[in-house]
Amino acid sequence: MNFEPYPFEKLTNLLENIQPDKNHTPAVLTIGEPQFETPDFIQKALCDNASLLKKYPKTTGETVLREAQRNFISRRFGVSLKDEEIIPTFGTREVLFNFPQFLLFDIEKSVIAYTNPFYQIYEGAATATRSKVIHLNLDEKNNFKPDINESELGSCDLVILNFPNNPTTATLGLEELGEWVKLALKYDFVLLNDECYSEIYTDKPIPSLLEASLHVNNDSFKNVLVINSISKRSCAPGLRSGFIAGDATILGEYMKYRTYIGCAIPLPLQHAAAEAWNDEEHVAKSRAVYKENFEIAQKILGTQIPDATFYLWIKVGDALAFTQKLYKNYNVKVLPGEFLAREDAEGENPGKGFIRIALVESPKKTKDALLKIKECLHEQR
Repeated sequence: MNFEPYPFEKLTNLLENIQPDKNHTPAVLTIGEPQFETPDFIQKALCDNASLLKKYPKTTGETVLREAQRNFISRRFGVSLKDEEIIPTFGTREVLFNFPQFLLFDIEKSVIAYTNPFYQIYEGAATATRSKVIHLNLDEKNNFKPDINESELGSCDLVILNFPNNPTTATLGLEELGEWVKLALKYDFVLLNDECYSEIYTDKPIPSLLEASLHVNNDSFKNVLVINSISKRSCAPGLRSGFIAGDATILGEYMKYRTYIGCAIPLPLQHAAAEAWNDEEHVAKSRAVYKENFEIAQKILGTQIPDATFYLWIKVGDALAFTQKLYKNYNVKVLPGEFLAREDAEGENPGKGFIRIALVESPKKTKDALLKIKECLHEQR
């Protein structure tokens, strides 16, 4: 298998021979990892259940975790799931990589479509399944929302959406998501939405594809799946707690597959994760910090406050040169957008000319870094 290097490896190579100005405090705004302490009550639950390390965990997940995740979905999205309509997972990265391998194993010349720019594990899954890829470009022309080309979608076996979107910050409303559900039923492809940023909204709650499925009367969630995680929601990426939910027929067979791949979640992590999924207060506090960071960015850079995520997606012209200059002159790291996207059939890379900035630091650190970015932008003009 020939896997593309990850964006952060490409960034390391891009900056390899540059010595940053040591007069500036380093600022790393490249990775979507919250730089805040995991809430104490989650850490306490982990410690309190450490003795359970002596037991093997079930691949299906403990009842306490399954119920916490179902309660979260009911509380947040108004969707009541049956137990067979959800599987706790070891984060979501492993699902995004191994679920396509399960789903497409018996399909010759499989076809996967996914949003472009993208989380690189989508591409990894396409490589592992030897699938043809259709890129759903997100650019200024379509307001960073995927165009619907039914002639292409009709050939798809799996379509992966990512809304709220990393890196463009775009969101899809209930009606828009409902149209995608209708397409999945019309052309009989599996539709999966990566919803890992659903809880990092700045004003109104963002809808789920599960809600949209009910909205268009697909009550059994046929062909519809979502994944979600507490990594961003609870400042706990190391806890590795996620889920995949939706079509029970698909999930029943996928559960059998999962018993073979050794991704059961350690019991102390399950109990700590259950506490996190059951609580909303700590999430609201995180959202307030991210919104404050966006307000700071709006004042300094003039950027709009997005509906969700903790990213800025900024057009800078030559993003590679800008990234190098910003690091050299100001000791600030950002990620060039073209590292997060690929050229389409017409040779167009929709990430080219953009940078992604992760606003995952404290407001003070965020302000300091954004002021440096502003200076660098002014120098470039």
